[in-house]
Amino acid sequence: MLLSPYQRLLDLAFAEPAAATRYLTPATRDAYRTFEQASPADLPYCFERVRLGVALTLLKLLAELGDLDEARKVLDVLLRALKAPSVAAIDTTIQKEAAAFERLYANLYVNEDGEQLLHLFEQTLDADSQPQMDDVIREALRLVPTLDFSRDDEEDES
Repeated sequence: MLLSPYQRLLDLAFAEPAAATRYLTPATRDAYRTFEQASPADLPYCFERVRLGVALTLLKLLAELGDLDEARKVLDVLLRALKAPSVAAIDTTIQKEAAAFERLYANLYVNEDGEQLLHLFEQTLDADSQPQMDDVIREALRLVPTLDFSRDDEEDES
């Protein structure tokens, strides 16, 4: 079975089984397929679930890249939002935790890789159509293999 770009992105970011188990529910894994098959009435909610899945992936990578607690806190907010039963509940969850997003940006020192991930995260939040989201997913798939996670390992060795 050929994996969709969305699924490939999830698999790249959540390669470790423990992380995949913690963050990826079957509904999150299937969000893009569900979106593609959704009725017109369900499209907004299904699109939000795809957006949250992509955002979750990018924040997971950012958290690993710089060992950032702020990114992990936002990751947890996104995880809670993914459990919300409606667009309104997603918005409420995110709005209640807006301070976590503000702290992420306020306390953040990132390298070029981190800046690229944050840029994609912002594009994810701004995307309001399937083509825009597909562009973000494709760009993330190009970026992920180039990320240098070894810097943390090098610092630990000294």
